[in-house]
Amino acid sequence: MTAIAERPTASAAGRPPTSDRREGWRRRGPLMPALIFTIIVTQVPFLLTLFYSFQSWNLLRPGSFHFVGLSNYVAVVKDAEFRNALWITVLTTLGAAIIALVLGTMLALLLERQVLGRGVIRTLLISPFLVMPAAAGLLWKTTMFDPVYGLVNWVLTPFGVHNVDFVGQFPLASVMTVMVWRWTPFMMLIMLAGLQAQPTDVIEAARVDGARPFAIFREVTLPYLRPYMELGLLLGAIYIVGTFDEIYIMTQGGPGTATTNLPYYLYQRTFQGYDIGQAASLGVATVILTFIVASVALRTVFRLFTETEGR
Repeated sequence: MTAIAERPTASAAGRPPTSDRREGWRRRGPLMPALIFTIIVTQVPFLLTLFYSFQSWNLLRPGSFHFVGLSNYVAVVKDAEFRNALWITVLTTLGAAIIALVLGTMLALLLERQVLGRGVIRTLLISPFLVMPAAAGLLWKTTMFDPVYGLVNWVLTPFGVHNVDFVGQFPLASVMTVMVWRWTPFMMLIMLAGLQAQPTDVIEAARVDGARPFAIFREVTLPYLRPYMELGLLLGAIYIVGTFDEIYIMTQGGPGTATTNLPYYLYQRTFQGYDIGQAASLGVATVILTFIVASVALRTVFRLFTETEGR
């Protein structure tokens, strides 16, 4: 038995390193085209953006291309419009993600019950997530929030609310409403997955002991769903932070700078101000902030997988 057990070890130890290398390249070889393509379409543009961020280059001033070092980054830090865009980005991202998480959790709890037509209801609730962002912004601006023919005004008419220009008077709330409408199904799917993975024996034991439904949710279900909530919140924040289409379609960053977030401010500096150097530094700053949030999200994902395997 000892000789038989030692044979694979001796064979592996006696294998030449060249053979191991060839085996590794043989396995990784089919993935090389995808890796090269990913590097070309992601890393090369980022390196060019990083290069331009150290230059002063305005397309409206020929011959203005020259090296300025960190001046663009200093200008970004001192820029009041950038700080306002950063604040709008944080406010809309956290606000929309938290509200969507709460609504998604409530919908997931309702869909977890055995009701007639549950499959159809799930499909209908998921459908907003499948709508393109530009189409969602146009739909809400012209159909839902229109001051004369909008459905929101029509629904609120019995309560004395009519002919309200929601997009003009409450631009930030209107944009966040569209974000919440689109991302609530995403949160609902994550919470529904967490509820379906929850062991039922603990809940049944709590019911046998006479615990009320709200107490079971607070003491048993909610702690179990906490990692899923963190995951949904972080993933939702990563996607929502890049919101551009809804703002461009509904408000175009206005009135003033009331709805100008970082992606839209970057668009303004690039395609309206033609300031490539400062726009590149804004892009690098946005990538760094997104990378920080993404790193936290990845750690949460790995921790969730580790906890799931340990159960």
